[in-house]
Amino acid sequence: MADCIFCKIVSGEIPSQMVYQDDAVVAFKDVNPQAPVHILIIPRQHIPSLMDLDEASAAVVSHIIVVAKNLAQQFGVAESGFRIVSNCGADAGQSVDHIHFHLLGGRSLQWPPG
Repeated sequence: MADCIFCKIVSGEIPSQMVYQDDAVVAFKDVNPQAPVHILIIPRQHIPSLMDLDEASAAVVSHIIVVAKNLAQQFGVAESGFRIVSNCGADAGQSVDHIHFHLLGGRSLQWPPG
């Protein structure tokens, strides 16, 4: 999608601190980190929200979870604990209409979150 900031990151049009990429997803450091480790993991394919997933596109979500697990190990938060968050819709705080998952760790994360 031409005006999607995450699609522009995927295409390389907007620079990012990329930490992982493969044929299906990319992962990069959040520009406004909320924890010492704050990585965004997104599908290369533009999917506006979790509500837009279907059987054909849902497999990318399980792949993202595996990538998040591996990144948690790589960034040293697997043992202490980490959180994976995906906001869906305005009331949940989704600010970019491209599904994305936040990997947060490196500090104590309180519950409930906000």
